[in-house]
Amino acid sequence: MRNRTLRPFSHAALAALFLLLAACGERGGPGADKDAEKPAEDPVIPVEVAKATRQPILASYAGTASLEAERQAQVVAKTSGVLLRLMVEEGDRVREGQVLAELDSERTRLEVARAEADLRRLENEFRRSQELFDAKLVSSEAHDRIRFSLETQRAAWDLAKLELSYARITAPIEGVISQRLVKEGNFIQLQAPLFRIDDFDPLQAVLNVPERELRTMRPGLKVAMAVDAVPGAAFEGVVARVSPVVDPGTGTFRVTCEFRDDSGSLKSGMFGRLSVIYDQRADVLVVPREALLEDDAQPAVFVVREGKAVRVPVRTGARSGGVVEVLEGVADGDAVVTVGASTLRDGTKVQVLEATP
Repeated sequence: MRNRTLRPFSHAALAALFLLLAACGERGGPGADKDAEKPAEDPVIPVEVAKATRQPILASYAGTASLEAERQAQVVAKTSGVLLRLMVEEGDRVREGQVLAELDSERTRLEVARAEADLRRLENEFRRSQELFDAKLVSSEAHDRIRFSLETQRAAWDLAKLELSYARITAPIEGVISQRLVKEGNFIQLQAPLFRIDDFDPLQAVLNVPERELRTMRPGLKVAMAVDAVPGAAFEGVVARVSPVVDPGTGTFRVTCEFRDDSGSLKSGMFGRLSVIYDQRADVLVVPREALLEDDAQPAVFVVREGKAVRVPVRTGARSGGVVEVLEGVADGDAVVTVGASTLRDGTKVQVLEATP
């Protein structure tokens, strides 16, 4: 058998082997382990801050509502007939009892005249019967029949006069004619609507307020309102009444606000933005509302201390506009994070980009 001999490695193969071993040594050597053990530095988060300051504050609840008249009446016909004359138009102010329109009443006048004639006849019969009854010339039964007939006819006469009065349509309340629903010459049916009257003094706006505000709402509180129809104008009102019942379906209760406007600018149906002022203090500690974190049950803010963001639980009070009263947790002058708080954790290094005084 022929012996096989191993071929010697070529110089190129040996060089390649040494290079491979050297590379493995560099990757897995002691120097590589030291570099891997170095911890990564925490990133620095840019934020914007504002200082907690003391200032006056108005505690208020804001909401929206439509204005409506406190008193509103639908004027309907109490009798039928042709409308002969209209005496008012839409926009006219009327007083209670003022005649607004007249219906044809000729037939009713004749009914009144007939009822009055029958009444006078029965009155004469009753006087003669009374004389005869006193002389004991007529029985008490016959005398009573005449008396009852007289009383019945007197009621019929009163009823005919009442029916005649219905031909004059009068205003049940004082206010403004907001709608006219008929024209002259129309035949008016019984109970047909003729006018609508709104009393704009005062106007009301009803807020549906969350039950958490129940302890802050009470009659007599001042209310500020702005309406789009009168830009730049501010109207003052007052809380007239607060419902003691919370709607279980919505979790709200009704707060009725009243507004009196001597200028006549406010109208029923206008949409208003209301602010009920329930507290006013001269010197309280506040922070911007955007600094407040309310994701958890306990509100908190991030306070910048020695270049780090520290999460501080706070107890809040009144809220007004863009600020929140802080009762506990923050001191006057503390820098609280207003922009960038969502990316922070307790102890994160921060870089203050802009400090808002």
